[in-house]
Formats: sequence, C-alpha cells, structure tokens
Amino acid sequence: MTAEKLGDILFYSLEKSIKSYRQFAQRNITKAGFDITIDQWLLLKTLQEDPEATQQQIADKVFKDYASITRMIDLLVKKKLLKRKPHPEDRRRFALTVTADAETLIEGVQPLVEANRRQALQGINLQDVQVLREVLEQMISNCQN
Repeated sequence: MTAEKLGDILFYSLEKSIKSYRQFAQRNITKAGFDITIDQWLLLKTLQEDPEATQQQIADKVFKDYASITRMIDLLVKKKLLKRKPHPEDRRRFALTVTADAETLIEGVQPLVEANRRQALQGINLQDVQVLREVLEQMISNCQN
C-alpha cells in the first residue's frame, strides 16, 4: 500500500488554504498601519455585532479556546479598545464594551477584510464558491453527527 502524500489530502489543502489566507490578510492589515491581529479584529467585530456575547460565545464564534480569548481581552483592554467592568447581573462575568477607538478601527479594517476576500477568491466564479460552501457545510454536518 502506498502512503498518501500530504498534498493529496483534502484536509491538508483546506488547512493550507486557511493558513495562507490568514497570513496574506494579516500582512495587508499590518501594511495598512493597523496595530491589530485578525483574531483581535474578529473578537471586536463579534462584540460590536453582539454586545451581550459571553467570553465562551466569543470563543466559539472565533474558533479559539476560552484562555486565548481571555488573553486577547486583556490585551484589548490595555490597548483601550475594550472596556471591562463587572456584569450587573452575574458576578462571575464581565460586561465588555467596544470603545469608540475600537469602532473606528473596526470600520477602518473592514474594507481591507473585504478586499482580502475578493483577492483570495479572484478567478473563482460565484457558482463554484456556492458549491464549495455547500460541500464545506456538509463536511461540518458530517463531523458534528
């Protein structure tokens, strides 16, 4: 039996494409002068869209563990992009608020994120993108059952 080569494994290609995209996107964000990582931007964007999100909900949404989210929140508080205060109804939680500086940063990075996505999908027609999305959703479903 011949061993598979990594380049022939679909999941290797998926991982490589995601890693390549993230590196490409981060380079463009940094080159544009923004002092933020993709993960930090995703965390801020998540809170902007859902101000009541718990740390666990944020972790689930951005595919990070709870400890990583806690470290990111600590850093974003130091950068004055998040405010953290005791939650008024649950002493075990903190209420997180996106600051005005963070709102400006989120809006400044958004066009770059959109341009990065367009560049990554250049030469791929919309029908193929839709088929890919459906295939990926089926794979997700297969792994969750």
